[in-house]
Amino acid sequence: MRWRRATPTVVKIERVAVLKAHRGDGVGAALMRWTLAHIRGARTVALGAQLTALTFYERLGFVAEGAVYDDAGIPHRRMTRACG
Repeated sequence: MRWRRATPTVVKIERVAVLKAHRGDGVGAALMRWTLAHIRGARTVALGAQLTALTFYERLGFVAEGAVYDDAGIPHRRMTRACG
């Protein structure tokens, strides 16, 4: 995973990945909670979620926005949540 400042008030999380053998073990949620707790100086956190992961991100407080779009042949939706 990585994150970067997309604008002065928005941080974008990118390339979230957990080995298939460890999906469902809470590793991804722990990684996201740690990341969200350490982002400073932003009002909004955004990411592009694969459609199969929407529920995962919704449980972390993200809300889907806009239409489905293609990223590398995989359907995604933009998701955001307030920082903090």
